[in-house]
Amino acid sequence: MTDKETKPKKEKIPRQKMPEQKPEVRARNFEEVPFGYSPELAQLEANRCIQCKKPKCITGCPVNVRIPEFIKLIRDGDFLAAARKIKEDNSLPAVCGRVCPQEEQCEAVCILAKKGESVAIGNLERFVADYERAHGGFQIPEIPPPTGKKIAIVGSGPAGLTAAGMLAKEGHKVTIFEALHKSGGVLVYGIPEFRLPKAIVEMEVDYLRKLGVEVIPNFIVGKVDTVDELLEQGYDAIFLGTGAGLPLFMRIPGEGLNGVYSANEYLTRSNLMKAYDFPKYDTPIARGKLVATIGGGNVAMDSARTALRLGADKSYIIYRRSREEMPARAAEVHHAEEEGIVFNLLTLPLKIEGDDKGRVKGMYCQKMKLGDPDASGRRAPVPIEGSEFFLPCDTVIVAIGNGPNPIVPKTTPGMDTNKRGNIVVVDEWGRTTKPKVWAGGDIVTGAATVILAMGAGKKAAASIHRQIMGLPDPVAEPEPKGESEEE
Repeated sequence: MTDKETKPKKEKIPRQKMPEQKPEVRARNFEEVPFGYSPELAQLEANRCIQCKKPKCITGCPVNVRIPEFIKLIRDGDFLAAARKIKEDNSLPAVCGRVCPQEEQCEAVCILAKKGESVAIGNLERFVADYERAHGGFQIPEIPPPTGKKIAIVGSGPAGLTAAGMLAKEGHKVTIFEALHKSGGVLVYGIPEFRLPKAIVEMEVDYLRKLGVEVIPNFIVGKVDTVDELLEQGYDAIFLGTGAGLPLFMRIPGEGLNGVYSANEYLTRSNLMKAYDFPKYDTPIARGKLVATIGGGNVAMDSARTALRLGADKSYIIYRRSREEMPARAAEVHHAEEEGIVFNLLTLPLKIEGDDKGRVKGMYCQKMKLGDPDASGRRAPVPIEGSEFFLPCDTVIVAIGNGPNPIVPKTTPGMDTNKRGNIVVVDEWGRTTKPKVWAGGDIVTGAATVILAMGAGKKAAASIHRQIMGLPDPVAEPEPKGESEEE
């Protein structure tokens, strides 16, 4: 026998699943669902990475984290160095490790995914961020001498926080103006505790403060001061990251009844105002027994799962397409199904019915079938004649999307918006039609993901830095040429 024939074949390491709460337990509490990796599981998973010479995972990440480098540090047991490596490009790793759709971005282009399962990049990112926090390993990078330049960031969501962190690291004086009393934007008002503990967000914001970023809460730009007034106060540049906080409704009969909520209001009451933590916080919130959530995205899953934890006997998802067309992350749909959320798919709400006191008592719906693809590329739902039915419910949550926050655009002359009210940017770096003003995130794109908003904030920060310092425009990093090596 040859050496090749006698040498035992190395077994492939399967993707390591994160331990998590059992469905029947977590469905009645607001504690985080997954427990996270242990150091041993993290190193085992890191050993699956084949350290490609031309890694596509980096270009698959909207903020271009150097993924193979941080994974190699995990493999070698240097967890704190791995966290610092991520933070060179991503100021919010503990957040991204929890809520980013890695399966559609960095993990989607992982070479291992061609023949099996990708490296669990998101799980590893979460692990090192949590390890750094638990072991007091925060390290503030060396900040250059002050430049004397001032930048205003409007909104402390993912785009604003990212832009603030990048600009502070360049030595600029950065001030964030936040309309709410807590920083974090959608991270604190929109995403439930069981998916993203608020202590994690507070920790990420505290890190920015240590970089020198000033955060001013309860300050509504467009009401307290306008963009023009901030420019008159000596700010050299302004970044607008005000998000998509205007809830959309279906405009069907009965949406004005008591017991009908936008997902924005419902989740804000539970998350930001901590209605879930009763009696410590006595924020009023609907605690319906039969709750119907309209929509099929992550916000709909968050709403339906929150309703269950607030005491609902039945929590329904009403979605007009099939499961395959749902925009929610597969993991969130899976968790919802495990917890007992009832999915009424291919179902269209027609009318919300009220009782004689003006409260919701049910909803008339119609069954649908899928026709040809529409403008979104998904097969369009088509009504089935004679399929109407009545669904008893006492609470309805509308989670069909959000529009741009209108306050800043309406109070900023000279800044163009499109027909939907989103701010128009004139290049990939987020410049608006108004001099010295940049924008990024949901206020530009419409409601999207946390990581895409962060990518926009990072690009805008690079452009702002160069312009106020009199440097040439930034140049995008070229994608690696050639094919990645096969496993």
